[in-house]
Amino acid sequence: IGNCLEINSCKKSDIKQGRRIMEKIQMTTPLVEMDGDEMTRILWKMIKDDLLLPYIDLKTDYYDLGLEHRNETDDQVTVDSANATKKYKVAVKCATITPNAARVKEYELKEMWKSPNGTIRAILDGTVFRAPIVVKGIEPCVKNWKKPITIARHAYGDVYKNAEMRIPGPGKAELVYTAEDGTETRELIHNFTGAGVIQGMHNLDNSIESFARSCFEYALSTKQDLWFASKDTISKKYDHRFKDIFQEIFDAEYKEKFAEAGITYFYTLIDDAVARIMKAEGGFIWACKNYDGDVMSDMVSSAFGSLAMMTSVLVSPHGYYEYEAAHGTVQRHYYRHLKGEETSTNSVATIFAWTGALRKRGEMDGNAELSAFADRLEKATIATIESGKMTKDLALITTMENPTVLNSRDFILAIREELEK
Repeated sequence: IGNCLEINSCKKSDIKQGRRIMEKIQMTTPLVEMDGDEMTRILWKMIKDDLLLPYIDLKTDYYDLGLEHRNETDDQVTVDSANATKKYKVAVKCATITPNAARVKEYELKEMWKSPNGTIRAILDGTVFRAPIVVKGIEPCVKNWKKPITIARHAYGDVYKNAEMRIPGPGKAELVYTAEDGTETRELIHNFTGAGVIQGMHNLDNSIESFARSCFEYALSTKQDLWFASKDTISKKYDHRFKDIFQEIFDAEYKEKFAEAGITYFYTLIDDAVARIMKAEGGFIWACKNYDGDVMSDMVSSAFGSLAMMTSVLVSPHGYYEYEAAHGTVQRHYYRHLKGEETSTNSVATIFAWTGALRKRGEMDGNAELSAFADRLEKATIATIESGKMTKDLALITTMENPTVLNSRDFILAIREELEK
């Protein structure tokens, strides 16, 4: 209480809980904090102020990845945040804007900066694992889905590292590889008779190998079957390379481990995987190439209830972890917020990004109290929804009768009340 009385903004309720204030959970190593944009940035501060700072002596290495600051630093801040993650091993990231032409004009940007997620993933060389947050009363659209389906998304290359060209008229387009000794290998793309477009994509064997090992290790750690799907019948060199690398690593390093764990790995075409998944019960990992994983994770999360009810973690085989919300910046709600209008924005995925990072920080540092707090906060969040208190997006799809619809701030405060219990 004596410590509390030294704080100018001290409240009576703080004095009553003075013992708790003096016993905040301590952290020995910071985690990297990447702030973001628009409505998720507003939620980010609420979560810290109401759910974290009252209970944890929070230590973070802070980076502002808001679009204005990325523009001011020529996007160097994004690179810096990724390198800091290499140093501290654990990061938590708020949703950020990937600018298009409209955003360039709106924010008066120097250029159309690339996706910060893409930049960070390329530097950390990892795989993004996304799984729905399942709560009672929010039933999956696919009725036979009984268990979560985890999407493992490759986090490098393909369309996110592409080169594009507008073809103005007739002519020949070729893929050209020039070896170090100057020799060239050419492959015809198309003989254009009129205008069109072309796109070049690439990937790296070592990145695909990291992707495969991350998936196999995650499957073993969670005791779940692993599926991998691409389109090697059409993409006989590009997609087939993914298939071959997965199989080679599995046969050489993981076949016996999977057998001992009682889990399986198999490859199938992505259209076959989609058909199988719609009839499956869930409880497995579905590994996808970069763009496939981007699309399918949104499909799975939406089918399980809401894009805001999804965990997302980048796992690098080098031992780096970056936790984030798997949705956008909720632009429409942000504009309403700027007008002073009330919003009911779901903060669950952002809360779980923080809990995931805090739990992993606790595991790495041997700080059981920090990990236990993360568990309690997740349980409090789920219990709040299951008690009938939720944001509007969940109230529209819940099977509960007469749910209580809360605005953005009151939902977070309701979770705090549950946490206090």
